[in-house]
Amino acid sequence: MRVLALDPGSVRIGVALSDELKLLASPQEHIPAEPFAGFLRRFKDLLREKEVDLVIVGMPRNMDGTYGDAAARVREFVSVLKEAVPIPIRTWDERLTSVQANRVLSQNKTRRDDRRKKVDGIAAAVLLQSYLDMQGLTG
Repeated sequence: MRVLALDPGSVRIGVALSDELKLLASPQEHIPAEPFAGFLRRFKDLLREKEVDLVIVGMPRNMDGTYGDAAARVREFVSVLKEAVPIPIRTWDERLTSVQANRVLSQNKTRRDDRRKKVDGIAAAVLLQSYLDMQGLTG
């Protein structure tokens, strides 16, 4: 079984997946956020295809740790997902994941046009790796 991470955005939702040992995260794809029914269909397909037993969703926080409007939207998103699938869904702090993803792409000399296509999946992988690393320390 695997862990799937979502990095929700208003245009695209980044997806990452753990290996079966739940040690390493890898970027998968991004799914258009709209139409939501299309996202939900692809999300359910991924859960089934990849044998996922836990979903992690990036929770945006301000640098001081407080929650803003974006966090409220993610809470609503998570609520809808929990109604749609029987798999446990948890949120995880996503502060600076996009910054880290952009840094990785920049260091790899990824062209700016290509960066936009890849950043969501890599941000989801950064998020998921953070979660997996913490589980290794506490689990």
